Amino acid sequence: MPELFGFDAYSPREIAERVETVGVAKARLPLLSMLMLGVLAGAFIGLGALYFVIVRSDPSLGYALRQVLGGMAFASGLILVIVAGAELFTGNNLLVMAWADGKITMRELLRSWAIVCAGNFAGALGLALLVVLARHPEANGNAIAKEYLAIAAAKTGMPFWTAFFRGILCNALVCLAVWMALAGRSVVDKVVAIVVPISAFVAAGFEHSVANMYLIPMAMLLQAVGTVDAVPAITWAGFLGNLFPVLLGNLVGGGVLVGLVYHLIYRTGRE
Repeated sequence: MPELFGFDAYSPREIAERVETVGVAKARLPLLSMLMLGVLAGAFIGLGALYFVIVRSDPSLGYALRQVLGGMAFASGLILVIVAGAELFTGNNLLVMAWADGKITMRELLRSWAIVCAGNFAGALGLALLVVLARHPEANGNAIAKEYLAIAAAKTGMPFWTAFFRGILCNALVCLAVWMALAGRSVVDKVVAIVVPISAFVAAGFEHSVANMYLIPMAMLLQAVGTVDAVPAITWAGFLGNLFPVLLGNLVGGGVLVGLVYHLIYRTGRE
């Protein structure tokens, strides 16, 4: 449909084909490659979250400006994933398109999600440890460390269903960002496509499971080394209590509201 989309971008129907083709390749990566690419993605998203917290820790900015600028900073994480190359659990929820079309099995789908999610957690946790050892959170009179604690406290205190629905909204936007990035043919195209939906979900306060794999353990590490104190303390139980509903919400938002919807639109009923 060049008359609508021009020669410089893939049409939505072409994107659907690309998502399925890429999904098959992703699901059949060797174990070590898949795991290491997952580790990279966890670290990349953690770097985006680090950038976000720096913006959020500046009290001179108003609420809306902090959220929007922080969201734009966080988008750097997904830009690294897409352009540099990595395997991100939330973006890989789009693999449901290849599964729905019968190109990969349920076993391959679940294997990919499990390995990538484990790699994402390892990468996010590893980055958090490096950042603490570098004493970065102590910058600006511990303002950054205090912001990590405030963010983690809000997340671990969130009711189950609030976290679940925020997870849905978050990953619908994340997978739309990945979808639109696949429409681009250049790095600039991909960056522009990513920034708006990612900054929107962050500004709105929605929940991203991999970002939380960095933010909440970071707060626990800061408590452990005595950089800051938290009352009540941030615990592993609180972390898992947030992660479980957010993971489920991310699966619904990305896999159902984006992946299966576009599958029904563009990949069913064709010859």
